[in-house]
Amino acid sequence: MRKVIKKFFWAWDFEKEEKWLNEMSAKGLALVGYSICTYSFEECEPGEYTHKIQLLEHRPSHPESEQYIRFMEETGAEQVASYLNWVYFRKKTAEGPFELFSDIESKLKQCILIKKLLLPIGWLNLGVAIMNFANLAFNAPRFSWIPFINVFCALILFAGVNEINKKIKAYKKEMFIRE
Repeated sequence: MRKVIKKFFWAWDFEKEEKWLNEMSAKGLALVGYSICTYSFEECEPGEYTHKIQLLEHRPSHPESEQYIRFMEETGAEQVASYLNWVYFRKKTAEGPFELFSDIESKLKQCILIKKLLLPIGWLNLGVAIMNFANLAFNAPRFSWIPFINVFCALILFAGVNEINKKIKAYKKEMFIRE
Protein backbone atom coordinates (compact mmCIF):
# COMPACT_ATOMS: atom_id res chain seq x y z
CA MET A 1 0.00 0.00 0.00
CA ARG A 2 1.32 3.43 -0.94
CA LYS A 3 0.96 6.34 1.46
CA VAL A 4 1.53 9.98 0.50
CA ILE A 5 2.39 12.59 3.12
CA LYS A 6 2.79 16.31 2.52
CA LYS A 7 5.40 17.87 4.78
CA PHE A 8 7.80 20.81 4.56
CA PHE A 9 11.42 21.01 5.71
CA TRP A 10 13.90 23.83 5.24
CA ALA A 11 16.99 22.94 3.18
CA TRP A 12 19.22 23.65 6.16
CA ASP A 13 17.21 21.19 8.28
CA PHE A 14 18.09 18.14 6.19
CA GLU A 15 19.13 16.27 9.37
CA LYS A 16 15.65 16.85 10.81
CA GLU A 17 14.15 15.56 7.55
CA GLU A 18 16.37 12.45 7.73
CA LYS A 19 15.32 11.87 11.33
CA TRP A 20 11.66 12.08 10.32
CA LEU A 21 12.18 9.67 7.39
CA ASN A 22 13.86 7.20 9.75
CA GLU A 23 10.99 7.57 12.24
CA MET A 24 8.60 6.74 9.38
CA SER A 25 10.73 3.68 8.59
CA ALA A 26 10.51 2.65 12.25
CA LYS A 27 6.72 2.78 11.83
CA GLY A 28 6.93 0.51 8.78
CA LEU A 29 6.94 3.09 5.97
CA ALA A 30 9.87 3.25 3.53
CA LEU A 31 10.41 6.24 1.27
CA VAL A 32 9.91 5.42 -2.42
CA GLY A 33 9.47 8.88 -3.94
CA TYR A 34 9.68 12.61 -3.36
CA SER A 35 8.40 15.71 -5.11
CA ILE A 36 7.93 19.25 -3.78
CA CYS A 37 6.93 18.69 -0.11
CA THR A 38 5.33 15.36 -1.05
CA TYR A 39 6.72 12.09 0.26
CA SER A 40 5.59 8.72 -1.06
CA PHE A 41 6.00 5.68 1.17
CA GLU A 42 5.37 1.97 0.86
CA GLU A 43 4.91 -0.45 3.71
CA CYS A 44 8.00 -2.27 4.95
CA GLU A 45 9.08 -4.10 8.05
CA PRO A 46 9.40 -1.58 10.90
CA GLY A 47 12.95 -0.22 10.88
CA GLU A 48 13.87 -2.11 7.71
CA TYR A 49 15.57 0.90 6.12
CA THR A 50 17.81 3.77 7.14
CA HIS A 51 17.35 6.91 5.05
CA LYS A 52 19.91 9.59 4.22
CA ILE A 53 19.72 12.82 2.20
CA GLN A 54 22.52 14.53 0.35
CA LEU A 55 22.92 17.69 -1.70
CA LEU A 56 25.12 16.91 -4.69
CA GLU A 57 27.30 19.47 -6.44
CA HIS A 58 25.64 18.60 -9.75
CA ARG A 59 22.26 17.26 -10.85
CA PRO A 60 21.86 13.48 -10.43
CA SER A 61 22.03 13.12 -14.24
CA HIS A 62 25.52 14.71 -14.35
CA PRO A 63 28.31 12.15 -15.04
CA GLU A 64 30.08 12.86 -11.71
CA SER A 65 26.81 12.44 -9.80
CA GLU A 66 25.92 9.28 -11.72
CA GLN A 67 29.31 7.84 -10.82
CA TYR A 68 28.78 8.72 -7.15
CA ILE A 69 25.28 7.22 -7.12
CA ARG A 70 26.63 4.00 -8.70
CA PHE A 71 29.29 3.92 -5.97
CA MET A 72 26.57 4.30 -3.32
CA GLU A 73 24.59 1.47 -4.91
CA GLU A 74 27.68 -0.75 -4.75
CA THR A 75 27.74 -0.18 -0.98
CA GLY A 76 24.15 -1.44 -0.71
CA ALA A 77 22.35 1.92 -0.72
CA GLU A 78 19.70 2.71 -3.27
CA GLN A 79 18.60 6.05 -4.61
CA VAL A 80 14.85 6.24 -4.08
CA ALA A 81 14.25 9.85 -5.07
CA SER A 82 15.87 13.06 -6.19
CA TYR A 83 14.77 16.64 -6.43
CA LEU A 84 17.00 19.21 -8.12
CA ASN A 85 20.44 18.37 -6.65
CA TRP A 86 19.04 16.65 -3.56
CA VAL A 87 19.24 12.85 -3.51
CA TYR A 88 17.37 10.52 -1.17
CA PHE A 89 19.03 7.22 -0.34
CA ARG A 90 17.94 4.25 1.72
CA LYS A 91 19.80 1.18 2.86
CA LYS A 92 18.69 -1.93 4.67
CA THR A 93 19.31 -1.41 8.37
CA ALA A 94 20.38 -5.05 8.75
CA GLU A 95 23.43 -4.31 6.55
CA GLY A 96 24.92 -2.13 9.28
CA PRO A 97 25.39 1.60 9.89
CA PHE A 98 24.65 3.95 7.00
CA GLU A 99 26.56 7.23 6.98
CA LEU A 100 27.06 9.53 4.01
CA PHE A 101 29.34 11.90 5.91
CA SER A 102 31.80 9.80 7.86
CA ASP A 103 34.22 12.59 8.74
CA ILE A 104 34.07 16.26 9.70
CA GLU A 105 35.42 17.41 6.33
CA SER A 106 32.55 15.77 4.42
CA LYS A 107 29.99 17.26 6.85
CA LEU A 108 31.62 20.66 6.40
CA LYS A 109 31.56 20.28 2.60
CA GLN A 110 27.83 19.43 2.71
CA CYS A 111 27.10 22.55 4.76
CA ILE A 112 29.12 24.72 2.39
CA LEU A 113 27.15 23.32 -0.58
CA ILE A 114 23.88 24.18 1.14
CA LYS A 115 25.15 27.68 1.89
CA LYS A 116 26.15 28.10 -1.78
CA LEU A 117 22.59 27.12 -2.71
CA LEU A 118 20.84 29.48 -0.29
CA LEU A 119 22.94 32.65 -0.54
CA PRO A 120 22.39 33.48 -4.23
CA ILE A 121 18.65 32.86 -3.93
CA GLY A 122 18.51 35.13 -0.88
CA TRP A 123 20.41 37.92 -2.65
CA LEU A 124 18.26 37.48 -5.75
CA ASN A 125 15.09 37.90 -3.68
CA LEU A 126 16.52 40.99 -2.03
CA GLY A 127 17.46 42.46 -5.41
CA VAL A 128 14.02 41.77 -6.84
CA ALA A 129 12.48 43.36 -3.74
CA ILE A 130 14.51 46.53 -4.27
CA MET A 131 13.47 46.69 -7.93
CA ASN A 132 9.83 46.13 -6.96
CA PHE A 133 9.98 48.86 -4.30
CA ALA A 134 11.51 51.23 -6.89
CA ASN A 135 8.80 50.33 -9.36
CA LEU A 136 6.13 51.01 -6.74
CA ALA A 137 7.70 54.33 -5.84
CA PHE A 138 7.94 55.62 -9.39
CA ASN A 139 5.31 53.82 -11.45
CA ALA A 140 2.67 51.91 -9.56
CA PRO A 141 -0.57 53.69 -8.74
CA ARG A 142 -1.52 51.21 -6.01
CA PHE A 143 0.00 49.22 -3.13
CA SER A 144 1.51 45.77 -3.75
CA TRP A 145 2.63 43.02 -1.38
CA ILE A 146 5.11 41.55 -3.87
CA PRO A 147 8.24 43.41 -2.65
CA PHE A 148 7.41 42.51 0.94
CA ILE A 149 7.11 38.85 -0.04
CA ASN A 150 10.56 39.06 -1.66
CA VAL A 151 12.03 40.66 1.48
CA PHE A 152 10.38 37.96 3.61
CA CYS A 153 11.84 35.19 1.41
CA ALA A 154 15.28 36.81 1.54
CA LEU A 155 15.13 37.05 5.34
CA ILE A 156 14.15 33.38 5.66
CA LEU A 157 16.98 32.34 3.37
CA PHE A 158 19.49 34.50 5.24
CA ALA A 159 18.27 32.98 8.51
CA GLY A 160 18.98 29.56 6.96
CA VAL A 161 22.45 30.71 5.95
CA ASN A 162 22.97 31.82 9.54
CA GLU A 163 22.00 28.34 10.78
CA ILE A 164 24.38 26.74 8.28
CA ASN A 165 27.13 29.16 9.32
CA LYS A 166 26.71 27.99 12.92
CA LYS A 167 27.19 24.38 11.79
CA ILE A 168 30.20 25.35 9.65
CA LYS A 169 31.76 27.16 12.61
CA ALA A 170 31.18 24.15 14.88
CA TYR A 171 32.72 21.75 12.34
CA LYS A 172 35.75 24.03 11.86
CA LYS A 173 36.18 24.26 15.62
CA GLU A 174 35.97 20.48 15.90
CA MET A 175 38.55 20.08 13.11
CA PHE A 176 40.88 22.53 14.89
CA ILE A 177 40.54 20.65 18.18
CA ARG A 178 41.32 17.31 16.52
CA GLU A 179 44.47 18.66 14.82
